[in-house]
Amino acid sequence: EAIQVYSEAIDVFPEDARLYRHRGHRYLSVREIDLAIRDFEQAAALIEGTEDQVEPDGLPNARGIPTSTLQFNTWYHLGLAHYLKGDYTSAIEAYHNCLGVSDNPDALVATSYWTYLTLRRLGRDADAQGLLGPVNAEMDIIENDAYRDLLLLYKGELAVDGVMPDGDDALASATVLYGVMNAHRLEGREAEAESTEQRLLAMSDQWASFGYLAAEADAARR
Repeated sequence: EAIQVYSEAIDVFPEDARLYRHRGHRYLSVREIDLAIRDFEQAAALIEGTEDQVEPDGLPNARGIPTSTLQFNTWYHLGLAHYLKGDYTSAIEAYHNCLGVSDNPDALVATSYWTYLTLRRLGRDADAQGLLGPVNAEMDIIENDAYRDLLLLYKGELAVDGVMPDGDDALASATVLYGVMNAHRLEGREAEAESTEQRLLAMSDQWASFGYLAAEADAARR
């Protein structure tokens, strides 16, 4: 229903990048990845050379401070769409554009997280390691603490137990479990990775989470 409303709006306002960016997000939710890529690429074309704009939060954070922009969300979601398809070369191009507009700590850790995973899948381990330099426990994070903690896990400054809420993986979100699954897999702990992935995919209430979508896509490709 949301896709239909956005489509009707696009018929009236075909030059409004916001509509393509949001419809693309909904296409991700319903697993129409190619249609999502089409919309994000259209949004990217429309924002080229324009001034960025803050994107109001649908669910305001505790401080009431929006942490993302139209350009950030366009590139961020385009990168994710390519990642879900396993097209890591296209994903890294989008994420590098996203890093260029990740101008606050929350945006930086979110983009760095997905960029790190993408670089590792491309075998560019040194480049991935270089992303971790600016990440530290003292960053002023408003809402993306899970992404910061996962980056600290990859950096070797946190253990898996330190990333899980109260050390209990039963309370972990799909975001955290996907990040932990990747940590296990990157370190060759395949049994732990498989177990974590199975627990994640059993969390059907988190079907729209990016961590869930990514785990689902990984499992489907294997």
